[in-house]
Amino acid sequence: MPKSITRTYSRYNREATALLGALIREARDDRKLTAQELADRAGISRGLLQRIEKGNLKCEIGAVFEVATIVGVKLFDADENTLTKDLSQTREKLALLPKSVRKKSKLVHDDF
Repeated sequence: MPKSITRTYSRYNREATALLGALIREARDDRKLTAQELADRAGISRGLLQRIEKGNLKCEIGAVFEVATIVGVKLFDADENTLTKDLSQTREKLALLPKSVRKKSKLVHDDF
């Protein structure tokens, strides 16, 4: 089994993740949902939900966002329509970028 990689995270990152986890747990308690009920609704294991609520940095971001959305924790300072509009604008900008940043190498004719 490969050795796990030890990563270091900034204090800001650790605190933000812990805060989000605490907000999720508080919202779950306010809605009177058990951990198993919320995990079932989100399609994840109860153990993963517990790690999310503890602020574990190795949880999948999609699972964290899904759980936050289910319990009503607002992730961004925008409504759904604004986020959709911003995403479409970002895609338009990305379409203008070149597909590759590396220049094509010149074809070498080495037929002597």
